[in-house]
Amino acid sequence: MLPWKRVFRPLAALLLAAAATVVPAATTAQAETQAETASTSASASGRGWNDYSCKPSAAHPRPVVLVHGTFANGVDNWLTLAPYLTNRGYCVFSLDYGQLPGVPLFYGLGPIGRSAEQLAAFVDKVLAATGATETDLVGHSQGGMMPRYYLKFLGGAAKVHTFVGIAPSNHGTTLNGLANLLKYFPGAEDLLSMATPALADQVSGSAFLAKLNAGGDTVPGVRYTVLATRYDEVVTPYRSQFLSGSDVHNVLIQDLCPPDLSEHAAVGLLDRIVFHEVTNALDPAHATATTCQSAVG
Repeated sequence: MLPWKRVFRPLAALLLAAAATVVPAATTAQAETQAETASTSASASGRGWNDYSCKPSAAHPRPVVLVHGTFANGVDNWLTLAPYLTNRGYCVFSLDYGQLPGVPLFYGLGPIGRSAEQLAAFVDKVLAATGATETDLVGHSQGGMMPRYYLKFLGGAAKVHTFVGIAPSNHGTTLNGLANLLKYFPGAEDLLSMATPALADQVSGSAFLAKLNAGGDTVPGVRYTVLATRYDEVVTPYRSQFLSGSDVHNVLIQDLCPPDLSEHAAVGLLDRIVFHEVTNALDPAHATATTCQSAVG
């Protein structure tokens, strides 16, 4: 019989590889270039967002904070959506969170409760800079779930008007059943928790998710939109992404455009049908129908 350590370490590595599909595709050269960037704020500012001189307009009175997913960062995750929103007149900001010591560029790995504290501090910074009293949040994957901790336990509901989750891990993931195998490998769950706490927190049935979802998915005063794809291979089953509660709008992208084949990464990185639905959620008074033609709008 093989020693258990030789068995559960490959399993944990496989979980990491599966979750890494949320990382934007990047060449080694691109990663090296990004490593030289002084900060996310400076890098994003050069691309038109994280501009702390931006003042919200009457048409878009709330700044938008973008919250990246696991293994991503505040620049790469938003190279398409952030300009899409800034070009439509929004003040847009993004942050890095969940850093682990010695791990550059790939964030969203630390304990999710601690990441929510980082989000809380960042929202306060954005509100102070813009003079706004509320913000809107848009998050992808873990970033579409983690802010719910901020809203529920850290006073965020008083500072957030609308929260849009794109392929969020609201009720955890089974990774197409792979995560269910952890219990058969003694020590695997502990290893995962020590190496990448955020991954352990996002496994279906985790203690973190039990606390987050106890007493209901939502808090009063916040408008929620969830955008999911039936082809999600990371947060599974995909319907676990949907929320229950008041003022919730759950959307399956294929109900709007059946030929849309976007999977977990693409819906947050590239899908303009999703982006159109994001703007509808941010400004429902001027919403227009989302169809396949929205991809070229």
